[in-house]
Amino acid sequence: MLDILNGIRVVTLAVNLPGPLAASRLSAMGASVVKVESPGGDPLAHGAPGWYAELLGEQLVAVLDLKDPSDLVKLDALLTGANVLITSMRPSALRRLGLGDATARFPGLSHVEIVGHDGELEELPGHDLTYQAAHGTLQPPLMPVIPAADLLGAERAVSAALLGLIGAAKTGVGQRYRVVLEDAAAAAGAAIRHGLVGEGALLGGATPTYGIYQTADGHIALGAPEPHFRSRTLEALGVADTHEALARVFAGASNAHWEELAAQVDIPIVGIRNVTRGEEEWLIEKL
Repeated sequence: MLDILNGIRVVTLAVNLPGPLAASRLSAMGASVVKVESPGGDPLAHGAPGWYAELLGEQLVAVLDLKDPSDLVKLDALLTGANVLITSMRPSALRRLGLGDATARFPGLSHVEIVGHDGELEELPGHDLTYQAAHGTLQPPLMPVIPAADLLGAERAVSAALLGLIGAAKTGVGQRYRVVLEDAAAAAGAAIRHGLVGEGALLGGATPTYGIYQTADGHIALGAPEPHFRSRTLEALGVADTHEALARVFAGASNAHWEELAAQVDIPIVGIRNVTRGEEEWLIEKL
């Protein structure tokens, strides 16, 4: 990625997922990032140390106890002259740290505030799981396989940071943006609300050429809902456009066979792999 943010200074107090993901993206764009952590560290470092290290990259870590007045002075020094501040805490906690008006206190600083809820519910605790629960993206009793609200929230935080930089460049005044994770979960749920995915929906199993099928040694994902991909798939397999016909033919060969065929005839078929710890290097190489 081009160093389009070379010379930009980012300070992040955000832990867990959305903030570190956003900070990592900004760092990849060339920004200089200082990650402020409490003496206890970032919970992500304990729950997923490999991911924590991957996201941290070349960022600098400053360990500060923000309950200590002397460390608050050190935080002020980091924020002086910085371009972007990222936080992910309740608004009341921000105010206790004296950061409720950070853009006013530090000229030119833009503040990206990641919160769970907005308005009257801004102090309500939450996590990715509860945000998804409220917006239809869970299938009980299964746990989610990706933290959708956190991932979308991180991208919104990156966009907010870039908007802040553009606004500050035009006006000389830092901007403030609030990224609401529940809103991100609502955006993820739009595909369900509008009937695109879910049981019996176009991308939820109703279309035979868009689904998951068992093979001789696993499962494949077939993503061919468009007319040209659908007809090419059915012609290559020599079957009718039904779930039953596709299931029969796919069961007769391995994932590798179907991926090889897909490459030959240009159709989207990928073997399903359940990536576990220890397989991350393979996945990164594949991508």
